[in-house]
Amino acid sequence: MTDREVWTVKLDWLNIVYLLGLEKIEQISEQKKDKVIKKISKTYDLQTLLESDPNELDKMVADELAEIMKKELTQKAKEEERKKREFRSNFVPFKNGGIINIDPRDLKDLDVDMDGDPQEILKKIARKLFRGDNDHDDEPDTNEDTTGYYI
Repeated sequence: MTDREVWTVKLDWLNIVYLLGLEKIEQISEQKKDKVIKKISKTYDLQTLLESDPNELDKMVADELAEIMKKELTQKAKEEERKKREFRSNFVPFKNGGIINIDPRDLKDLDVDMDGDPQEILKKIARKLFRGDNDHDDEPDTNEDTTGYYI
């Protein structure tokens, strides 16, 4: 760190990560951090940066990083939008009694007597679709300690 970059000790990088909408600080490369710090150091004089409010500095750095990381941030936004659409398409039918698409191949290994009790058939199908292949969910776990208290 040079004398012109002494103002960077006032930066709250977690706040900057939050302002950018990222999850981890590792998503910002060191090269981009250095580039932004040098750009801001050249643009403003040292005294102005040292007298600035830390929140203003965080916002300024976040804005510059957003400009430099435009490609990564738009890619992240597209990925989040895709996940939201996928989630809505998978779970919206459960609201207000919609239609649930069932793939018959998922039910081929289900041990169900199709001439039996319809409630029993529905229970087994629900177990298969919502809990996976584990049919032993009703049995208690023998390895679990039920005698102690957990804090």
